[in-house]
Amino acid sequence: MFATRTGWNLSVNRFTVALENHRKAGKPLLDLTASNPTECGFEYPAEEILAALARPTAMEYHPIAQGLLSARRAVGEYYREKSIAITEDNIFLTTSTSEAYSFIFRLLCDPGDEILAPRPSYPLFEFLANIQDVKLAPYSLVYDHGWQMDMNSVRAAITKRTRAVIVVNPNNPTGSYVQPGELDELNRLCADHELALISDEVFHDFPLRRTLHADFAANQGALTFTLSGLSKIAGLPQMKVAWAVVGGPDKLRKTAVERLDVIADTYLSMNAPMQHALPVLMESRHGFQKQLKERLEKNLTALDGLMARQRVCQRLEVDAGWYAVLRVPVTRTDEEMAVALLKELDVLVHPGHFFDFEQDGYLVLSLMTPEKNFLEGAKRIVECFE
Repeated sequence: MFATRTGWNLSVNRFTVALENHRKAGKPLLDLTASNPTECGFEYPAEEILAALARPTAMEYHPIAQGLLSARRAVGEYYREKSIAITEDNIFLTTSTSEAYSFIFRLLCDPGDEILAPRPSYPLFEFLANIQDVKLAPYSLVYDHGWQMDMNSVRAAITKRTRAVIVVNPNNPTGSYVQPGELDELNRLCADHELALISDEVFHDFPLRRTLHADFAANQGALTFTLSGLSKIAGLPQMKVAWAVVGGPDKLRKTAVERLDVIADTYLSMNAPMQHALPVLMESRHGFQKQLKERLEKNLTALDGLMARQRVCQRLEVDAGWYAVLRVPVTRTDEEMAVALLKELDVLVHPGHFFDFEQDGYLVLSLMTPEKNFLEGAKRIVECFE
């Protein structure tokens, strides 16, 4: 009765069972996996946001497939502030980056075609690909005094059915930006194999150190789709607005825009209240980002202070984003380690396998966690391994 594409293994893993039991027992919990900014104590201009959602124009319906021009202009201004000139005709508004991925996969792929995606990275891609009847093929990120794309693994993963390469810029959870030289090599590969680039840049606005990085929204070397949205850049995951910017060589870009317009029109344009409110919501990002950046820096400094007093664990280099990766002694699997930290120390962290690390010995901590909880939780982890 059901489609094979939804035949996932839905059994509950040990980590999830342990967390459910911990919460049912009412035990204290230091949650170092925080990813929902609305639950982390940040202040928002609530009156301005709610007023923007109540505009009378929201009662009007203008079915524009790409999104209202006023809303797309707000997105264009966001890029102009980054010194990247974006034409509103090349912007498509979507209700989420997940929807943007579905549009792009439908644009580029026939059933059974392949998309390359980084490993380690966020596990959402596999589900998005499966739902669209697309196969996901991994390429590796390698660590050597910082993370780099393993270009040999990218080349090796390309087949006759490969249609695009996904990059996450900066990556989640490694926090590594794509470097300009890596973009140059990607452009060459795309030209040789007729591939597109898809750059997920939802964490792009949260640098943790100064470093060169590639700007995909300005890329002209290959057909490029740059994705972002309010969920991360403004800390508003409940306000469902995202976008895809189409760039690259003129002929390919124009064809992509024409076909995406039909896809977007088929799904119907996103809700009017959010589109009319978008200029205000985009402006609110400045206050949120200031608060979050201060917390990220404080927590990373605190973590480094703990690292300096021991020699067992290592904090891997991170360029940007909300997460820090710890390399820890491999005394058991990452899942077993995370379960033990939860049961014995009341500390919740992500096991590395959640992000598809190829080996054990990695834990992922959210730098968004309120400072007091983060320091205490990180301290317990370090003391445990010592």
